[in-house]
Amino acid sequence: MKTKGRWKAAALALALSLLLAAPVSAAAGRLDVNGQNLWSRAGAYMVGNTTYVSLRTMAEVLAPRAEVTWSEGAAHISGSGVEITAKPGQNYLTVNDRALYIPDGVRSTNNRVMVPVRVIAKALGGTVDWSLQEGITVTPGSGRPGKAPYTADELYWMARIISAESRGEPLKGKVAVGTVVLNRVASDEFPDDVKSVIFDTKWGVQFTPVANGTVYNEPTAESVLAAKLVLDGGREAGDSLYFIAPSLTSNRWVMQNRPYVTTIGVHWFYR
Repeated sequence: MKTKGRWKAAALALALSLLLAAPVSAAAGRLDVNGQNLWSRAGAYMVGNTTYVSLRTMAEVLAPRAEVTWSEGAAHISGSGVEITAKPGQNYLTVNDRALYIPDGVRSTNNRVMVPVRVIAKALGGTVDWSLQEGITVTPGSGRPGKAPYTADELYWMARIISAESRGEPLKGKVAVGTVVLNRVASDEFPDDVKSVIFDTKWGVQFTPVANGTVYNEPTAESVLAAKLVLDGGREAGDSLYFIAPSLTSNRWVMQNRPYVTTIGVHWFYR
């Protein structure tokens, strides 16, 4: 039950962070770090409910000993125990051996690399709070990321089920498949950990790759990336508990009995 409790807590934290992000526009113009309003200096702006900020500016204040450089079409932060790469157009940034999901992508605005404030704060060990009165407050931390919030075993099996189920899908679709697995771990309807969810047979084999053995195949590099992203908080397809590829199966039970959520690539997702 400890594992289920951990992923339930993670799901709750993610939901709360989204709720906190929703009204940020009401306090736009205030980005407090160490008592200074960095909104203008960081070139901050809103994309939906997400506040984007300059990667360089935030690195300068959250990891002042690290160096920011540009090479091979990407921004790099290195030094003092942190290695970050953020490439405009990609839906993630890498930080040491971790990867953090950015649904709307790393952006380039006025020759500045822009990322969500919550993502860069997390990557550099800081925290983000919001209030109607104070706006966004970033509390600096160690200047480097903490330990990844998942085990090697969780990454091993998550990468394999994502690869087997969505090898040909875009990164967003791979993250969505991983989201279903973690939603099941957090749900009382399913087993308590990643591996047990994948190999669950209470109502019959739940995932085709378990039945045909492809779950044991070596995962693709992007599937390993997607596994890291979802295990570190990345989500797609909301609270979905099921997915199906109607073009690849004649089984319509999920479509007929569960509420539809969204379609990503060949997969239709249901809660």
